[in-house]
Amino acid sequence: MARKRILICTFLALLSGFFGGYIGGQITLMLNSQHCHNQPWGLKQMCSLWARPGAIWQGNTAGIWTGTILGAFVGGLVTRPVQD
Repeated sequence: MARKRILICTFLALLSGFFGGYIGGQITLMLNSQHCHNQPWGLKQMCSLWARPGAIWQGNTAGIWTGTILGAFVGGLVTRPVQD
């Protein structure tokens, strides 16, 4: 039973980490791109291109850490043995 619990916790932690990384990257990218909206078309494209890698890296890193920790916590709660 302990092996299944470890596998389930690990799977949930990794799955939520990847999901959190994706969502974090998208949110940070959207927030950082708003700084470029007041620029003319050409400058807007350059600003967006310049902000994209940093925003995605920052959002993915934060999302992966947060998602993995929360996923492991939830996985531990879900697979916790029932005590009478």
